[in-house]
Amino acid sequence: MAIQDIFSRAGKLVGKVLIAIIRVYQIAISPLLPSACRYAPTCSHYAVQAIQKYGVIKGLLKTLYRILRCNPFSRGGYDPV
Repeated sequence: MAIQDIFSRAGKLVGKVLIAIIRVYQIAISPLLPSACRYAPTCSHYAVQAIQKYGVIKGLLKTLYRILRCNPFSRGGYDPV
């Protein structure tokens, strides 16, 4: 097994763990909070899609940028991955 394969498998495993954590948040925590999302899809859905599409590192960076844009001065709206 090549080193590249090991890193690829590790990245996929980390991605699955992160997505599982986000899903727990979506199911257990998010319903308890008031809905205040300015964007569609919501940031947690965006994070799952970004990790699935771009991988862990780029997906997390795109998610971080999305969260930083979410503020009272933002127009919000439809913002696909």
